[in-house]
Amino acid sequence: MARVLVVDDDPHLREVLRYALARDGHEVAEAQDGQAAVLAVAARAPDLVVLDIVMPAMDGLTACREIRKNNAVPIVFLSSRDEELDRVLGLEMGGDDYLAKPFSTRELCARVKAVLRRARPATPEAPRETLSHGRLRMDTGEHRCWVESQEIVLTVTEFSLLRVLISRPGRAFTRDELTDRAYGDGYHLAERTLDSHVRRIRAKLRETGIDPIETVHGLGYRLGDAG
Repeated sequence: MARVLVVDDDPHLREVLRYALARDGHEVAEAQDGQAAVLAVAARAPDLVVLDIVMPAMDGLTACREIRKNNAVPIVFLSSRDEELDRVLGLEMGGDDYLAKPFSTRELCARVKAVLRRARPATPEAPRETLSHGRLRMDTGEHRCWVESQEIVLTVTEFSLLRVLISRPGRAFTRDELTDRAYGDGYHLAERTLDSHVRRIRAKLRETGIDPIETVHGLGYRLGDAG
């Protein structure tokens, strides 16, 4: 069971999503706009946020920006607009997934489950790894990442993608391989979406003085020199 915060200005849709997620075993809270969402994340510490983009008072993109200032909680965006620009903007703001309305509650629950699975720290029985390459280090059990002593706050998706790259430094991964290993076999992720996540990882690493992710043109990405 996870604590899920549903944020949408449509009370009927919130009710539908609450029922579907509760049926899946989650504890569900609601917020009616972006301002309420920011406050609810601080007060309730949810495990995941389902966040609509188009809302009054404060839209979902602005709310995500505020949340991301000090919180890496997984965020699944909802939007009535399926424009690629909206999708890319949402993911570059720090979203982990994006669903365009209308969507089935079954699809939403599946996406929520997939994101939560990536977010779960290793159990005592599960294998726990400390992965390192140059100045870069990741702990899969604690779900944390550092460049030397400086911690890098990554979203669930960013952590999963970087974990794949650091598992085989120097190896070129195709975009499909990265998606399969980070999300699970059979998960479809648009190239632009994957590229948006990688850009965010790169930006965060550059702030620490390293820039190890290399683009392999026509193929995908690899992890190069990390200092």
